[in-house]
Amino acid sequence: MIEPNSPQRDIYSVSRLVRETRAVLEGSFPLLWISGEISNLAQPASGHIYFSLKDEVAQVRCAMFRMKRQRLRFRPENGQQVLIRARISLYEARGEFQLIVEHMEPSGEGALRLAFEQLKEKLAAEGLFDSEKKRSLPVIPKQIGIITSPSGAAIRDLLSVLKRRFPALPVIIYPVQVQGEEAPGQIIRQLQLANQRKECDVLILSRGGGSLEDLQAFNEEAVARAIHDSQIPVVCGVGHEIDFTIADFVADQRAPTPSAAAELVAPDQQAWRQGLTLLSQRLNRHQARKLQLLRDLFNGVEKRLHKQHPLQRLQQNSQRLDELGQRLRQGMHLHLLRQTRGLEQLQARFAGQSPTRRLERLAVTQQQLNERLQRTMALQLEQARNRLGQLARDLHTLSPLNTLGRGYAIVSRSENGRIVRSYKEVKRGEQVTARLSQGKLTCQVLDTEK
Repeated sequence: MIEPNSPQRDIYSVSRLVRETRAVLEGSFPLLWISGEISNLAQPASGHIYFSLKDEVAQVRCAMFRMKRQRLRFRPENGQQVLIRARISLYEARGEFQLIVEHMEPSGEGALRLAFEQLKEKLAAEGLFDSEKKRSLPVIPKQIGIITSPSGAAIRDLLSVLKRRFPALPVIIYPVQVQGEEAPGQIIRQLQLANQRKECDVLILSRGGGSLEDLQAFNEEAVARAIHDSQIPVVCGVGHEIDFTIADFVADQRAPTPSAAAELVAPDQQAWRQGLTLLSQRLNRHQARKLQLLRDLFNGVEKRLHKQHPLQRLQQNSQRLDELGQRLRQGMHLHLLRQTRGLEQLQARFAGQSPTRRLERLAVTQQQLNERLQRTMALQLEQARNRLGQLARDLHTLSPLNTLGRGYAIVSRSENGRIVRSYKEVKRGEQVTARLSQGKLTCQVLDTEK
């Protein structure tokens, strides 16, 4: 037996016990996915958050430090069901078992996240994300198609950027729902419609930001395949920079926001103007250098021929050189003038195809269609009234009440209300009820007869 003060006895201090217990806990468990309800939430000024994660039976303390909290895409609240990815640890100062949270999301997003990753791996294996299959965007589109909600913030941002960068570009809006059960089907139909009409040479598929559930329409396999099958290049601008959807990976170009999608598709008119100005300046400098080179060449020849005194010939060549220089300057001026007029004509043509005028024409067409719809609805309503009146008359003819009015009665058993169709269904002395056209009679069966 070892004595209490023997040097062979290994005595733990509290800090050593807690420290070694912590090492055992942290080394025995990998990162775990855990679901539960938030309670006792505390958010101090340090930026860390502390809370308890509980279920019907137990609870555990949790800590999420500031660097991890900054990645949260929602605001945690007491009573909220969440799914966390955490490692097991021990808070040495109090010897308290706790979880260090690395990631947290609302419980409903867990299944969606798993389905997203599975579909992403499947489509990547099929080659739908391959960069060599993606089409290049036109330098200057003839017409842009936008597939989005006509009432959302994304369409306002898109039209604002397109107007600022190149207002002469015509735009066609293919309206769809971007959230809900009907959204994927509408997106697929509008993609197919745009490919059938072939009126646009680039399409923008867009919506504003939201949760993973809000963006679910853009994570559907059918939508991804419709984008891949499109003959028209598709630019996907969904959500914010941190939002990635399956549609982003399949599309020919991915834009971090709807505004960035418009930036990708529409050329910058200011940059084009500056480019044309630079080209004009380069042409002028090149022609000036060439003219100076010819003058230097002429001066050199003039010096070499000076000793031979071909004065008359030199004068003629000098005059010819001046004429050529004048013609060159005139030609440069005419060329620049033609280029300027061509640019003005292009600007006038683009202005004539302004989206505002197209919208005005579409508004007139919509008014005409509304009038036709009102006339058709009125006609169909009148036909329905006539048919309803005829059905009411037919119903009155076949009504049991009409039969009762001719002196017939409906006999039923008093105890359960069942209709009596045979003398075998009642017994002598039993009470029955006779329903008449006006009122009813309570009768007693005196006798039955076949």
